Amino acid sequence: MANVAVEFLVENLMQLLRDNAELILGVKEAAESLLQDLNDFNAFLKQAAKCRNENDVLKELVKKIRTVVNSAEDAIDKFVIEAKLHKDKGVTRVLDLPHYKRVREVAGEIKAIRNKVREIRQNNAIGLQALQDEDLSARSVEERKQKAKKLEILTFSFSLICAFFGLNALKGSLLSASYDTKPNILVPSPPVVEEDDVVGFDEEADNVIKRLLGGSDRLEVVPVVGMPGLGKTTLANKIFKHPTIGYEFFTRIWVYVSQSYRRRELFLNIISKFTRNTKQYHVLCEEDLADVIQEFLGKGGKYLIVLDDVWSDEAWERIKIAFPNNNKCNRILLTTRDTKVAKQCTPVPHDLKFLTEDESWILLEKKVFHKDKCPPELELSGQSIAKKCNGLPLAIVVIAGALIGKGKTSREWKQVDESVGEHLINRDQPENCNKLVQMSYDRLPYDLKACFLYCGAFPGGFQIPAWKLIRLWIAEGFIQYKGHLSLECKGEDNLNDLVNRNLVMVMERTSDGQIKTCRLHDMLHEFCRQEAMKEENLFQEIKLGSEQYFPGKRELSTYRRLCIHSSVLDFISTKPSGEHVRSFLSFSSKKVEMPSADIPTIPKGFPLLRVLDVESINFSRFSKDFYQLYHLRYVAFSSDSIKMLPKLMGELWNIQTLIINTQQRTLDIQANIWNMERLRHLHTNSSARLPVPVAPKSSSVTLVNQSLQTLSTIAPESCTEEVFARTPNLKKLGIRGKIAVLLDNKSAASLKNVKRLEYIENLKLMNDSNQTGKLRLPPAYIFPTKLRKLTLLDTWLEWKDMSILGQLEHLEVLKLKENGFTGECWESAGGFCSLLVLWIERTNLASWKASADDFPRLKHLVLICCDKLKEIPIGLADIRSFQVMELQNSTKTAAVSARQIQDKKYKQAQEGNKNIAFKVSIFPPDL
Repeated sequence: MANVAVEFLVENLMQLLRDNAELILGVKEAAESLLQDLNDFNAFLKQAAKCRNENDVLKELVKKIRTVVNSAEDAIDKFVIEAKLHKDKGVTRVLDLPHYKRVREVAGEIKAIRNKVREIRQNNAIGLQALQDEDLSARSVEERKQKAKKLEILTFSFSLICAFFGLNALKGSLLSASYDTKPNILVPSPPVVEEDDVVGFDEEADNVIKRLLGGSDRLEVVPVVGMPGLGKTTLANKIFKHPTIGYEFFTRIWVYVSQSYRRRELFLNIISKFTRNTKQYHVLCEEDLADVIQEFLGKGGKYLIVLDDVWSDEAWERIKIAFPNNNKCNRILLTTRDTKVAKQCTPVPHDLKFLTEDESWILLEKKVFHKDKCPPELELSGQSIAKKCNGLPLAIVVIAGALIGKGKTSREWKQVDESVGEHLINRDQPENCNKLVQMSYDRLPYDLKACFLYCGAFPGGFQIPAWKLIRLWIAEGFIQYKGHLSLECKGEDNLNDLVNRNLVMVMERTSDGQIKTCRLHDMLHEFCRQEAMKEENLFQEIKLGSEQYFPGKRELSTYRRLCIHSSVLDFISTKPSGEHVRSFLSFSSKKVEMPSADIPTIPKGFPLLRVLDVESINFSRFSKDFYQLYHLRYVAFSSDSIKMLPKLMGELWNIQTLIINTQQRTLDIQANIWNMERLRHLHTNSSARLPVPVAPKSSSVTLVNQSLQTLSTIAPESCTEEVFARTPNLKKLGIRGKIAVLLDNKSAASLKNVKRLEYIENLKLMNDSNQTGKLRLPPAYIFPTKLRKLTLLDTWLEWKDMSILGQLEHLEVLKLKENGFTGECWESAGGFCSLLVLWIERTNLASWKASADDFPRLKHLVLICCDKLKEIPIGLADIRSFQVMELQNSTKTAAVSARQIQDKKYKQAQEGNKNIAFKVSIFPPDL
C-alpha cells in the first residue's frame, strides 16, 4: 500500500500547484521537478513495503524518508507564508528585494531535497533488492509460503510510516482540496455496551448485586478486582444498568477515575450530575466541593457511586471524603486492578474470574459474526484462537477485530491462529496482550492506523466527541477522498470501522443511534501513546517531567504535533517555539485565562500550525501574528469578551473548522467567510451575525462557498436569500434569536429562504425572545424538502401545529425542548411517516391522545420534565418498530402507563414467538 501513500503526496503537490499558482510562481518549476522525483519513488517503496518493519536497514531508510519529506513540507509551507505576505504589500512589492532573495533560497532548498531523494533511491534500491534476493534464495518454496503468511500482517507498516511521517500529512501543509461549545471537559458516564455481546458475567453480576443490596445500613464499598482487560468495566456497566439496581438506588453516578485523575475535576463532574449551573462551584477548594457533593447526596434516597479504574489506595482515600454515610444503605462499586486497593476497602473483595474456554469461544463468535453463526470450516481455528486467549476478554475482542479485517477463509484463520500462538497470553504477564494489540493494529489499512493512533493524543479516559475527532482527522490529512463519499462520511466510516474492530469503545450514542462520544480502553490508549510517540513520531505529549521542566526548544523542534494535557499556561509562559510543529492540542477539564502578555506566544512560536485546539483557554483578544497562521485548518478557542470576529480572520483561507465558544449573546462576524473557500464548519454558541455577501468590484461572478456544510448558530436576521445563495451545500443550520422574524413569510429573513438549501438535513431553531404563545409555523412546503432532524427550543408553539410537521416526509428526528410546544392537550393527527425519534422536554402537556397510525415507524420516545402528563398513549404499544422509551421527572401515572406499554409489548412478542427487546428507562424510579 506504500504506493498509495505516494499517490497522496503526488495529489497534494498537484493541488498545491493548482491552488497557489500565483503564490509559488517563483518556485513552481522546482516544485514540479520534486513532484516527478517523488513519483519515481513508487517502485522503490513497493519493494520496501515487503520487508519487515523490525529490519534495521528499513528503519534507517524510514528515517531518511521522513527527514526528506518533512523538509519538503517545511520549505513549501514557509514559502507560501512568505509569498502571501509579499502579495499583501500591493504595488510596493516590486521593491521587496528580500522576497526575491527568498525565492532563490527556496528553489535551492527544493533542489537540495531533490538531491536527497535521488541519493536515497540510489543508495538503498540495490541494497533492498539484494536483501530480498538473499532472503528468497535461502528458502524453499514452502518456507517462502510460511514467511508470506507471517509477513502478511506487516505489509502495511511501511506505508503507515510514510503516511505518518509526511507523505499523508503533506496534503495538509500544501493546502487541502477545495471541495470538500463547550471546552473539552471529561464527563464520566458508563460506556455503551452492546448487551448481546456480554458473555460470562451473569453469575458474576448476580453475586455483586446481592452484595450491593445486602449488608448493613451504613455506607459500604464493594470492590471488583482483576487484571487489565478482564472485564471489570463491562461487569460494572452491566450492574449499573440492571433494572434491580435502578429500582433500589434513587441516585446512580458513574465516575471514571483512571491513573491520571484530578480530584478537583472529578468532584466538579459529580456535581454536574445534579445541576447544570456549575460555574459557581469552580471557585471552591476541593474540600468545599466534597461538602457540596455530600449535601446533594444527603438530600435524596439511596445512592450508588461507581468508581471505575481506581489505581491506588491514595486515590481512594482522597475521593471517599465526598460520600456521606447517612445510614440509607448507600453503596460504592469500585473497580481496580490492584488487590491492595480492593482490600483496603473491604477484607473480601470480589475477584473477577477468567472466562471459560466455552465462554471465550462464544464471545469471539459474537464479536466476529454478531448474530450469525461461525461457518463450520472456521470453527476449529476459531476455538483454538479463543483458547489461546486464556479467558481474557480484552484479548478476545482485540483478536476479533483482527479477524474482522480478514477474509472468512480457513487459511486466513489458521494464519491468525499461528500468530496468536506466538504471543500466547500469560495471566501473570498481562502486558503480553499488547502483542495481540500490535497484531490487530498491523492488520489495519494504513489510513485507519493513523486515525487509531491519533486517538491516543487525547488524555486517558477522555470521552472524545465523535464530530470533533473526525474533523481533526480531516484537518490532519488522515482522511482522503474515496469515490462519492465526503470527507466527513469517510471519517464516520473510519470511526465505525475502528469500533467494529473493537479498538474504540462507544461511550454515548445520539438518539438516532450515531456515535456521539467514544474513548479507548486504557491498555489500548497506552499502546497508541507508545506507538505514536516512540515509533511513529505522530504526536508528543507535553507535561512537566519528574524534575519539573518542560522540553526545551531543541527538543520541541523535532516534534510535529503537541498534546498538552495539563499546566498549559505554565508551558506557554516558557515561550516555547518549534517551527516544525503543525498541531497544538490543549485538553483541560476547566477553562484557564490566557495572560495578555502571553497571547502572541503560540502564533509566534509555532508559525506553521494546521490545528489549534485551545477551547479550554480563554482569550481576551488576538495578536496580529495570529492572522498570519495561513496554514490553519482547525481552530477552536474560547472568549468571554470577544464580540466581533475581525476581517483579518478571513485571510486564513485554509480554515476548514472554526469553533468559537463565547459568553456573549451575539457575535458580529466581520470576516468575509464567503471568500474562505475551504471553510466547512462554523460553530459558535452565540447568535452570529454574518457579513453581507458582496462580490469583488473586479468581478461580476457571485461568490459561492461550495465547501460550507455547517452554520451553527446564526442570527435570524442573517437568514437572507443572499446568504443562502452562497451556501448551496449547507447540511446543518442552527438559528438563535427572535424566531418570530424567521416565521414571518413577509420578512427578508424568512424560513422560506432556508428552503432553497437543497441539501439541508439538520435544522435547529432556538428562540431568545421573551414572547410566548404567539408563534405559528408556516405551511409544510416552506420547510426544506430533505429535512431529517428538527429541533425547536423555547418556541412556545401550539400543539395543533404538529400536524404541519407531520407532513415533512423525510423527518426522522424531532426534538421539542424547553417549551418548544405548549398547551395542555395534544391530539395527534397522523403523518410522521418517517419519524424514528420523538423527544419532548419541558412542557405543560397534560393529555396526549395518539395511536400507532400516527407514528408508524417510531423507535425511540423521550419524555423529560413532562411533569403534568397524566399518561402515555397505550396505542403506541402497537407500533412494531417501537424499541426504547425514556422518562425523566415524569408523573407517577405516566410511569405506570409506560410499564403498561412495556407489558403489552412483551405479550405481543410472546404471541408472535419473537424475541423483541423493548426497553423502558424511568428516572427517578417509580416506586
